[in-house]
Amino acid sequence: QWSWEASRAILGTMSDRPRLRRLVLALAAGLDRTTRIGAWLVLPLALLLFAQWPLRDLVGAWSRQANDIAQWIFAIYVALALREATRRRAHMAAAFLIGRYPLRWQRRLARFGEALAVLPWAAFVLFAGAAPTWNSVAELEAFPDTGNPLYFLIRVSTWLLALLMLLQALITLAAGPQPLPDAGNDDEGAAAS
Repeated sequence: QWSWEASRAILGTMSDRPRLRRLVLALAAGLDRTTRIGAWLVLPLALLLFAQWPLRDLVGAWSRQANDIAQWIFAIYVALALREATRRRAHMAAAFLIGRYPLRWQRRLARFGEALAVLPWAAFVLFAGAAPTWNSVAELEAFPDTGNPLYFLIRVSTWLLALLMLLQALITLAAGPQPLPDAGNDDEGAAAS
């Protein structure tokens, strides 16, 4: 005897959901690893920013080069840091707005909010910024005021930020509801352990 329920059960056993889940987890782990490595960019960034004054006043040279290098390091660092803040839901505005809703709505917003708000804009920036970014890389664009090389890395960082935000939104959408920090998930944590 054929039934919708039996068909759904059979199709459910043939789904690629476990494979998709493994792919999503591998992508998330790779992005997390990249972000952890990128966090070390703060050290050369701080060194270059602190070195500007002695270079300018004591040495009398290279302070603008230090500033230009610090700018592109900062751009890459921000691209990685914003993805990490999004992953951790550490944005102050999101916590302020979402905190007043019931837990059920918080979970729905956590899963679908990025897909509705971030995904379209990230895709737009990737699409609209692809040609200018490529042209900048192809020309090895330099800083306009100093002529120092590697300005194109700032454009690449903007495109990287949009790509990381798009990937994070897809991970959040595919992974399902994730527990929000400070959302009263103590019962779920106790049940899982």
